[in-house]
Amino acid sequence: MFRKKDIDFAKRGTLHSVYQIVAYVLWIITILIVLESFNVKITVLLAGSAALLVGVGLGLQNTFNDFISGFILLFEGSIKVGDILEVDGDIIKIRKIGIRISEAFNRDDIVVLIPNSIITNNKVINWSHQSKKTRFRIKVGVAYGSNVELVERLLLESAKEHPEVVNDGMIRARFVDFGNSSLDFELLFYSQNIFRIENVKSDIRRTINRKFNENQVTIPFPQIDLHVRSDDTK
Repeated sequence: MFRKKDIDFAKRGTLHSVYQIVAYVLWIITILIVLESFNVKITVLLAGSAALLVGVGLGLQNTFNDFISGFILLFEGSIKVGDILEVDGDIIKIRKIGIRISEAFNRDDIVVLIPNSIITNNKVINWSHQSKKTRFRIKVGVAYGSNVELVERLLLESAKEHPEVVNDGMIRARFVDFGNSSLDFELLFYSQNIFRIENVKSDIRRTINRKFNENQVTIPFPQIDLHVRSDDTK
């Protein structure tokens, strides 16, 4: 089930898209009426400036692409105001979809202006399309000789204690590999706090570190073996 807050936010995003579409249509109709009132024949104007429009079109190809992409976003509705996206490795939240650019802010509350063609033409992850929660992971390594069962139990407890972690039964601790200097583990958990998930991860890592210290579980430093050979030829 979706939370009422999520449903209301989705409705606001849809209403914003509808409002933008209606506003642009009204602007176009208004401009056409004004031109008609001045006896400006649109067909004649377009025919007389065809060559000029071709040149301008080539020079403003990227801009026109952004405009078309803006209409696609507004009509298609795949991206809405309030959606959380991952674009070029940056997590952002959309707060306005314009006809040429969209406005968003990232986790540092910095406003990001994105040409619409980047959203429509590139691979973009829409975290808001998840059903209700998303799975995240934390990786950690412990010293060789550590009790594997104890490490897995401490990882599970650390995730379960955080209030932003949901579905306790879906939390998993995996022993994933024998690393160069450590036994490598992975903690998997679900959370609804997608946009501020790094804060959640930080809290869980702090809990893991505390529990490891209390149970004498060591996180090793990277180690390098150096072999020195003496030159016996002299």
